[in-house]
Amino acid sequence: MALTVVITRDVDDRYRGFLASAMLELAAGVYASPSLTKGARERVWGVLKDWHAQLGRGSITLVYPDRQADGGLAVMHLGEPNRTVIRVDGVLLTTKG
Repeated sequence: MALTVVITRDVDDRYRGFLASAMLELAAGVYASPSLTKGARERVWGVLKDWHAQLGRGSITLVYPDRQADGGLAVMHLGEPNRTVIRVDGVLLTTKG
């Protein structure tokens, strides 16, 4: 289990209710769980993906530790602008696309 963070922007209210049922809302559109299991994280992401495909509005970013990812941080994103984590001279940066 590891800290998982979800950030939403310009999404329907249904996301807020759903995410608040599984995670703590730290600020408007920012949710965190210190102990979300991999299975629970995958189920949450599956619901978010389905809703985003249906509604096509807003952006959602999910971040969690991943030893296989560059810098040990996995970033999943729906909507625009898409973000990718890259390493430049040993520093992690995000880039569009």
